[in-house]
Amino acid sequence: MRLPVFLVMALLISATPPARAEDDTVSSGDRAAIHEIITQQMAAFARDDGDAAFAFASPGIQSQFASSDNFMRMVRQAYPAVYRPRSVSFGATRQVNGSTVQEVDLVGPDGNGARAFYIMERESDGRWRINGVELAASAERET
Repeated sequence: MRLPVFLVMALLISATPPARAEDDTVSSGDRAAIHEIITQQMAAFARDDGDAAFAFASPGIQSQFASSDNFMRMVRQAYPAVYRPRSVSFGATRQVNGSTVQEVDLVGPDGNGARAFYIMERESDGRWRINGVELAASAERET
């Protein structure tokens, strides 16, 4: 299930407490695994390897797009900051309304900043997959 960006942001803002204690609900091993999945998918985007990038998506996302070509077309058009980031910085990993959400600050190819909320899904085999990404504009600008 993909949560709308306004809902994700509202849930993150209302999460208590606002300090780092919220991060402790996700183990350091899970955070490392989630960071690795996102990093590997971005590396696949960088080399235009649609099959590899699509493999990091959850079964629901794979079903929604049906093919790596459809998936890559959508990412190129709707998520340029994810597809070709100039910079990437991982933020908090939180439990939000039963979902694990990884915050990632990006600077897109146009120099505009964005905050990506990666909705993660743990599969039955224990591996993490990306179950959606919501973007919010950021005031950050790189020239």
